[in-house]
Parts: sequence; structure tokens; C-alpha cells
Amino acid sequence: MSLSTRPLTHELRFTHVASGARIAWARSGRLGAPVLLRAAHWMTHVDYDLRSPLWQPFIERIGRQLEVVRYDERGCGLSTADDVPLSLDTAVEEIEVVAEAHGAERFALLGISGGAAAAVAYAARHSERVSHLILLAGYTHGLLHRNPSAQTLAFHEAQLKLIELGWGRNDPGVQAMFTSRFMPGGNAEQIASFNEHQRLSCGGQHAAAIVRAKSEQDARALAAKVQAPTLVLHSEGDLVIPLALGHELAVSIPGARFELLRSRNHLPLPQEPAFERMCQVITEFVAQKPSPVQLTPRERELAGLVGQGLDNLQIAAHLGLADKTVRNMLSALYTKLGVEGRAMAVVKVRDMGL
Repeated sequence: MSLSTRPLTHELRFTHVASGARIAWARSGRLGAPVLLRAAHWMTHVDYDLRSPLWQPFIERIGRQLEVVRYDERGCGLSTADDVPLSLDTAVEEIEVVAEAHGAERFALLGISGGAAAAVAYAARHSERVSHLILLAGYTHGLLHRNPSAQTLAFHEAQLKLIELGWGRNDPGVQAMFTSRFMPGGNAEQIASFNEHQRLSCGGQHAAAIVRAKSEQDARALAAKVQAPTLVLHSEGDLVIPLALGHELAVSIPGARFELLRSRNHLPLPQEPAFERMCQVITEFVAQKPSPVQLTPRERELAGLVGQGLDNLQIAAHLGLADKTVRNMLSALYTKLGVEGRAMAVVKVRDMGL
């Protein structure tokens, strides 16, 4: 059976952002399994995904063990546009409404390429909802925050104009310019499908607006506030987002794990060994259960008070101890829990049921 006809669970639904714009979202894979929510990135179409020789294998492979939730950002795919300027905040709003519409209390969040900054921002602002954060081929800040040269800026503006004027033409030449960088190792079917995916996702003006908005995003200040276990993956030969930006992204998030993918494509293609490695690492990371932390009765009592939101003075009064003693005990507890500071400790002990 061909990739285009192989059946795959697919539930299509709709929700709305504050402006009233409709956001299309879908559930695929093992419904009821741990949830992996894919933040929108440039060029999405939740229906075409399942006919794509690029996205269909990824959704199917990940969907063997996880429930995969996807959505189209406003103005793309099956979602409608509005007049709200695109920004990091509008991107986070879309994750928020899809998460609420789905209803999962906690879920893993996947940020791919230009969707990574929004995923980082959401994880920082909603630590109680994000169980795991996965960032693939991503970056924390766009081109305009990387001290670009005048030549780089001129080339960027030329690309935007080319997208605006040539995106909707019945000629794959414009799309092929981008496809050749996204997947230099793609076969004829994959290249044709990627060109079509670009065309179907949105019109030229909106495609350019998305690229412009991504170049203006900056989530660096929020990255340090991420509390969820984080996995960063990046292809070593990525021509779209250089490997150095992937390293920088991993460094910016406390405790993030970095995984190098042996591929020259922006995202590994299904025929590459790196594709299976990518899928395996992601599913194992999301499904992993942390080893239970062994606490003494006194430490469990202390952890419970932290989880209740008590401050040091309140804990000291409750336990009948000096404030300095409580500070020392908390420091030892944080080390044992593997967290940095009270905010992370509160999340951890609540997850432990304490």
C-alpha cells in the first residue's frame, strides 16, 4: 500500500483564537496515549500532512506510541486569517487554544524550525502543562536579532519579495528555490510534494508575513525559565538553520539534552537512518518515566510543604526549625530532586503526588 493511501487515524476539529479566527487542529496516532502537540511552523496543512511523503511517515511512526496533535496557524491550511499582526504572542495564543480544546492536563510539546521559539515561550509561561519539550531544527531568536550584515538583510528582503510575488504562480520554480535548501537529499516525489505543500499552505503575502514575523521573534529571555525536561535535535548539515543555532538553543535551556542527527536535510527524510533515530529518540524521551526519587520521611514532609506553596518562614514555623536550617534542608532537597529553585521544586513534588 502506498504512503498516500495507507490509513491513519485522523480526527479533524476546530477552535478559535480571541480575534475569532478559526484554528484547525487534528488528532492522529494512538489516541489516549501520551500526547505530543506539534507547534505550528512555516507551511502547515493538517489534511495534506496525511498525503505528504514527508509528514505522513513521521506522523505514522511517532503515532505508534503517542497521540499526535497538529494544527494550522491562522491564515494557513484550514485555519482562517485575521488582522492581528503575527508575533511570538499570537503564536503562543494558538498553542494555548489548541491545548485547551484538546483538554489534556499535561502534554509534550514539539517545536520544529520556526515553531521552536513559540514552543519555548509556551513552556516557560505554562510550566504546569508541559511534561516534555522537544525542539527540532529550531532556534530561540530570528534573523533580525543575530546582528545580520547589510548583505544578509538585503538577501532576506529579496527572498520576502520573491515569496510575495511568486508563491501562487503555477510554476514550481519559486518553491523549488526553498525546497533545495530544505531537502537537498530529497527524491523527485518528495520535492514535488514539498513544493505543493508550500503552495497549499497559504498565499504569497501571508507566507512572507510569516517569514518576516519569525525573523523578529526572540525567546531568549524565556528559554532560561523553561522547567520541562528538554530535548534539542538538529541535523549536522542543515542549510536552513545552521547547527550553531541548535547548539545555542540547547545551551539556553537549563539541563537540555542535545542530539545530533546525521543528515544534510533540514529535517531527516524517511529514507535516511537519521529519520528512524529522530523518531526513536523523540518517542522514548516522551514516554520515559523518571526514576523514583527516594526521600526520607522528613524530606517527604518538607517536599509536601513546598508543594503547598509555603515560603521558608512558614515552613520553619510548621516544622519548628530555624530559618537557616530550613534553607539548608531545602538546598539539599532541591539537589536530590534534580531541580533548580522553588518554582521547579513545586512542579516536581506535585508531579510526584506529594
